[in-house]
Amino acid sequence: MARPTPLSGFPEWLPTERVVEQHVLDVLRRTFELHGFAGIETRAVEPLDQLLRKGETSKEVYVLRRLQEGEGEQAGETAGSSDKALGLHFDLTVPFARYVLENAGHLAFPFKRHQIQKVWRGERPQDGRFREFVQADIDVVGQGELPYHFEVELPLVIAEAFAALADVGVPPVVILVNNRRVVEGFARGVGLEDVDAVLRSVDKLDKIGADAVAALLRAEAGASDTQAQAVLRLAAIRGEDGGVVDAVAALAQELGASNPLLEVGLAELRALMDAASRRAPGVIRADLKIARGLDYYTGSVYETVLVGHEQLGSICSGGRYDALASDGSTTYPGVGLSVGVSRLVSRLLSAGLVRATRGVPTAVLVAVTSEETRGLSDAVAEQLRRRGVPADVAPAAAKFGKQIRHADRRGIPFVWFPGAPAGPDGDAVADQVKDIRTGEQTDADPSTWAPPAQDLWPRVVAATD
Repeated sequence: MARPTPLSGFPEWLPTERVVEQHVLDVLRRTFELHGFAGIETRAVEPLDQLLRKGETSKEVYVLRRLQEGEGEQAGETAGSSDKALGLHFDLTVPFARYVLENAGHLAFPFKRHQIQKVWRGERPQDGRFREFVQADIDVVGQGELPYHFEVELPLVIAEAFAALADVGVPPVVILVNNRRVVEGFARGVGLEDVDAVLRSVDKLDKIGADAVAALLRAEAGASDTQAQAVLRLAAIRGEDGGVVDAVAALAQELGASNPLLEVGLAELRALMDAASRRAPGVIRADLKIARGLDYYTGSVYETVLVGHEQLGSICSGGRYDALASDGSTTYPGVGLSVGVSRLVSRLLSAGLVRATRGVPTAVLVAVTSEETRGLSDAVAEQLRRRGVPADVAPAAAKFGKQIRHADRRGIPFVWFPGAPAGPDGDAVADQVKDIRTGEQTDADPSTWAPPAQDLWPRVVAATD
């Protein structure tokens, strides 16, 4: 078989890299569950009409179909049909909305869920962007209404998760927040009615710059030069506490931009920033240019950047949505955040920021003296495993030096040498275990011996450790 050609955009981690990914997932999952988020998993496919209903991702959806369709199959089961054609989900929000509608009678609201799964997007692979990647989402969904305090809680949960990851060398993050009611209320206050066009334009500020955004505001939102400059002045406001609200209020007063929605948004933003300054000082910052381009966001919006790696883009984003899920009679408003796990892990690995202490779970390799006595080695390994010590048995009864090298190549820290029972002509030989990093070798009993806690399982540490 010829050597296969790698497929770009479909990451496959080496064992040590997989340990890093699993550690990130474990920390996220544990933090989410500490805050009461229940785990769910949804199917990988959704009807195309659901995936395409917003239109923004129509060029990115992977269609699912059988290679050979039976002659008797209904046309609706093929990729070309609009009613039963299926596609791989490109995020976890669309399937979650469907999940809530289908299971509303079995869920207790407000419903807090976390979901960690792969998603697929047919976009051009580049640094931090993949065709297949892992996302970790948290959402809170209400039935009919959802209190604002959940919009405060979610970024604080994410801040806590990344604080835990910082213990192993993951750089700190900054969570940038805004409230779309502020932007919408301000835009209406200065006389702009096409708020969606304003939001789409402001969302491009970091990519294209102020002059280009001003041109967009004039062309797409019908803004005058004065109105465009007012929006840009709003977008330039940022801060780490409630003072940012005072700055927006002062600008609105100066320009006469009075609007009830603006007052609601400012009150909500102040509540978030007051909580953030107490519980995550310096981590959560208000930034009035954060708009999020998708039109279903209605309140708070969030973007998260890795400090020192801002060019990677947002590694965690989301916001409040009031009408993403509805059955026609009941609306299920929610707020959610999604962590781009693959994007984060790829940067941690490519930048050499973290490393795994080993790529295999095995803490001790039990040597084999001869194939005839392999049963003794198997028995030792079984005793260790029953006590929670991950153990493996050497694949061959080679010279001990070769068995030690086998362990060393895999990062296994300890090698166990089985002893021998007393015979008619001599005393029993005790089992011994060797730390192959230091060369220290001591007598050991498989019913009591355990490695140091830091060696029991692979760990993720800062690359400098």
